[in-house]
Amino acid sequence: MILITGASGQLASMVAERARQNGLAVVTASRSPDADRQIDFDQPDTLDFSGVDTLLLISAGYAEDDVVMRRHGAVLAAAARQGVKHVIYTSLSKASDHLGFALAHRWTERQIMASGMDWTILRNGLYAELIGALAAPRDGRITTPFGEGGISAVARSDLAEAAVAVLSDPAAHAGKSFELSGTKAFCLPELAARLGCPYEPTSLEAERVRLATLPLPPFQAPMLLSICSAAAAGFLQTDASDLETLVPQPQDAFAVACAAADSARQT
Repeated sequence: MILITGASGQLASMVAERARQNGLAVVTASRSPDADRQIDFDQPDTLDFSGVDTLLLISAGYAEDDVVMRRHGAVLAAAARQGVKHVIYTSLSKASDHLGFALAHRWTERQIMASGMDWTILRNGLYAELIGALAAPRDGRITTPFGEGGISAVARSDLAEAAVAVLSDPAAHAGKSFELSGTKAFCLPELAARLGCPYEPTSLEAERVRLATLPLPPFQAPMLLSICSAAAAGFLQTDASDLETLVPQPQDAFAVACAAADSARQT
């Protein structure tokens, strides 16, 4: 049996739906009452992995590093103790190592590899949908300080398809890490041109001030600012991608980002 964590999230929901369409026996887990199992990473006594052969651990990255590491550590300990054979983890691409939330992913990878369970690491690139939403025009122009370098973003649905490919035959992918960045980078000037608006990036300081005015959790603004900083410095573009190994015909990430930016446009 396969258990997928983070069932209320968009990625996990996509994976579960597609896995079931492919005839896989899937159980979903989250704090939500809609999940098949109610599992709360902050409540160790709820970590029920009985009967689970393969665990797809969707990163619980919405917190400070120490919280994320504590959550993931508890999950891995419980999984190993309860006889889970294979852990598949949605990590972060190497191209994203300069981001403020990369450390917890690398720590989790190390713990998984030392767990004694079989493992597969899916190093996901940044969602094209996220890049588009962050770059959405405000008052007729794009001001997000992403610089002019390329961003190797990837459509969320492609990452779901990649996960299902591994879930369909975990043993064939054991001991492997897959770099799942987008296969074709795009930049903010291109996105602005597609949307028909000027690109006038602000400074990182100005973006920090703007983010401070939004109703965000305390940890989230620094995470978002680190994406801006890494993009502006040109660190989010990479030619290293295994995406087509698992997803032979990936979506056009640029088109996905443009659609997300247009949908989130503020006038």
